[in-house]
Amino acid sequence: MALVLGVDSSTQSCKVVVRDADTGELVRSGRAAHPDGTEIDPQLWWSALQEALDDAGGLDGVDAVSVAGQQHGMVCLDSSGAVVRDALLWNDTRSAPAAAELVRELGADGWAGATGVVPVASITLTKLRWLASHEPEHAGRTAAVCLPHDWLTWKLRGASGLDELVTDRSDASGTGYFDGDDYRLDLLEHGFGRTAALPRVLGPAESVERPGGIVVGAGAGDNAAAGLGVDAGDDVVVSLGTSGTVFARAPRRAQDASGIVAGFSDATGAYLPLVATLNASRVLDATRRLLGVDHEELGRLALAAEAGAGGLVVVPYLEGERTPNLPDATGSLHGWTLASGTRENMARAAVEGMLYAQRVGLEALREQGVAVSGVTLVGGAARSEAVCRIAAQVFEVPVRVPEPGEYVADGAARQAAWALLGGDTPPSWAPATEPDRYEADPAPHTWERYREAADKFLERA
Repeated sequence: MALVLGVDSSTQSCKVVVRDADTGELVRSGRAAHPDGTEIDPQLWWSALQEALDDAGGLDGVDAVSVAGQQHGMVCLDSSGAVVRDALLWNDTRSAPAAAELVRELGADGWAGATGVVPVASITLTKLRWLASHEPEHAGRTAAVCLPHDWLTWKLRGASGLDELVTDRSDASGTGYFDGDDYRLDLLEHGFGRTAALPRVLGPAESVERPGGIVVGAGAGDNAAAGLGVDAGDDVVVSLGTSGTVFARAPRRAQDASGIVAGFSDATGAYLPLVATLNASRVLDATRRLLGVDHEELGRLALAAEAGAGGLVVVPYLEGERTPNLPDATGSLHGWTLASGTRENMARAAVEGMLYAQRVGLEALREQGVAVSGVTLVGGAARSEAVCRIAAQVFEVPVRVPEPGEYVADGAARQAAWALLGGDTPPSWAPATEPDRYEADPAPHTWERYREAADKFLERA
């Protein structure tokens, strides 16, 4: 039995799964925590990976490995391969003014046409512009720039030369200097003031080797790996974690000058148009605390109310919002009357508001030519029966909910199996259990009411 190992080095933790390369059966797993913060010494990622590997029984018997990681982070290396400064993570916002500068300089249309991505603070190039402006000594020492999964893959191989750095299209597509096929060194020089060595971009099933003969796959950004792990097919994936993401596999790169849809690449050689929101499961956390109930009771209350919550509408911009781009917005409650102000309606409005905020992403994907005929719903909030049932009504398409799992690490393991076994497509792994499926009668009036309430923010912006 050939074994493959997938790594998910996320913002909060490192997860490892070991699976049978042919069937996908889980053999063992491990995990370790990452420290909090928006900048981190990459060595702490490496230490966490070692701890997670130990927890999973190590690399004994493993034939192939692949690393998926949080996108966009800036890892700068000097000419000897040493880390120049702590890595800035995707959620570090100090480069927001730099992002605005870059958009002013080349225009949103120019960036969307060149890379599919309009710069925001999360994008690597904006962090490099910040570095050049605020820490010129560190910028001057930077001989190579890579991303978290690139650096971990490099370390895992025991490599030391900058020319041994490798990446994949999905992670490269979030840098701001990759056009879906090649690096745009002119854009890197424009943003950073000069060029630097960049990881070689491997094909989806391409690999390199680690001492001992272990095959090392190209790796991927976390969302692209999750797409492989959940095996959504033609469905749009809606992921409801701390934040929300809406993405789908597509044959063409998105070019959205509004910046709502990011034109990323996926881990199979195609593209991954993606919309990100800041507010997802924490909307339910806040409402649960407000009502003094647990999550189970929150779901019971929500299902006890009618669709539309009696006219009560929650616009869930509790910590600002990225889609639409309203960083200073706050949450708002609309339609509160003596009749609508019940605990049941409040619970229902919170669930609907969280889901309608994701439907904004679905509609944006439709405008980019993505067919939305079904949704695969994943993430912590998808464990709620109420969320799943209401999602089918809110999205107005069938909703598929697979068994909860480590989808990013699973996707990395599936990519490792692809690199090991070869073939034109990733291996097909049957799920351990069939996904739950939900359908519901649409309630278009509730969508219209939500859009009317949400548009009030845009009128004031």
